[in-house]
Amino acid sequence: MLAASFPMLLKKAQPQLLPGFRNSALPRRHVTQVRACAAGSATFQSVDDCLVLHYRGTPMRFNYVWLRDHCRSPSSYNSQTNQRNVDTASVDLNIRPENATVQGGQLILTWPGGHVSEFSLSWLVENSYEGQKQRTVQPRVLWNSEIYKNANIPSAKWDTFISSNDEVKSFLQNYLLYGIAFVDDVPATVEATEAVAQRVGLIRETTYGKMWCFTSDFSRGDTAYSQLALDRHTDTSYFQEPCGVQVFHCLKHEGTGGQTLLVDGFYAAEKVREQSPDNFELLARVPIRHEYIENSDHHQNHMTGIGPLLSVYPWNNEMYLIRYNNYDRSVINTIPHDLIQQWYLAHRELTTELRRPENELWVKLTPGKVLFIDNWRVMHGREAFTGLRQLCGCYLTRDDVLSSARCFGLLA
Repeated sequence: MLAASFPMLLKKAQPQLLPGFRNSALPRRHVTQVRACAAGSATFQSVDDCLVLHYRGTPMRFNYVWLRDHCRSPSSYNSQTNQRNVDTASVDLNIRPENATVQGGQLILTWPGGHVSEFSLSWLVENSYEGQKQRTVQPRVLWNSEIYKNANIPSAKWDTFISSNDEVKSFLQNYLLYGIAFVDDVPATVEATEAVAQRVGLIRETTYGKMWCFTSDFSRGDTAYSQLALDRHTDTSYFQEPCGVQVFHCLKHEGTGGQTLLVDGFYAAEKVREQSPDNFELLARVPIRHEYIENSDHHQNHMTGIGPLLSVYPWNNEMYLIRYNNYDRSVINTIPHDLIQQWYLAHRELTTELRRPENELWVKLTPGKVLFIDNWRVMHGREAFTGLRQLCGCYLTRDDVLSSARCFGLLA
């Protein structure tokens, strides 16, 4: 399912002969072939500006300054703190190794002055540009309502979630893959909700506070503090770095309606990329402004965040952020006239995909069910409701949640 849902990110580039290899007259060319390991052989060529390594079917180019800068010897790198010791600004930009060889699965370079650098071939493969271009930073399962429901993702349980790291690891794996995850049987209090949130990361304090608890009393200058329906959106698009994780817990609802809407923004955006690559590229390239202005007796805020609707890693075109909030989108004055009509067409295509009924997952939040949302990927909304509805929750710092996942050995 993962490969089928994420074809562009998992597609492997075809190995090809680098241009520098086709010219047999290149100067400073040295070719050596050795048996690198049981899995196969490694060959390398030293050319003017780099060392080119052929290993595991992929040609990889390593700049000489890069190789010296990434030396893992004790004088160059502190393996206790995982920090660089070498002063990059002191490395000769014209540096070249005096000798290069491969022995026992290691590339060994001797530099002018006698310094020796050793790199495992597997480390070079993993950290080469060519390797990163073929690799997904964070594996995901993109979903519509049917895909998610058929996956039968289990919710974590309060008792084991609080006491068992295995439960937290399983929860984080589901969160990373699907962008949403649930914890059931949580006591319907702000304190218990805070304890659940802090099991996976640090709470991010914002203008709304650390832990927030609200009803439809219009106490803040935001439509969320009403009984009105809310269309799908990401939160805090008006922050330069939108909040990474959102936590919701419905503590009480004495009325009707109020179901929560969830939409996988990446699923919809990938549909746009498949159907209209130029529209996807435009949405990923042109920055626009989102804004939050609040001027009441108790709160004064004017926040602005600027960025494209879609953000992708430039080396592998993997999407990592969607910033979509039609309520908070500010005046569009960052797009030139010759692009504005096309931008609206691209925005309309994305909105059409986001609003397809088959892409909508509706969930009824009840006391005891805590929802975690990847706010950089999954949009949320709600249907209108009646009666008293009290929600609490918070934002979590994305970096700390991903750090927790990596400490469990998960790809994040």
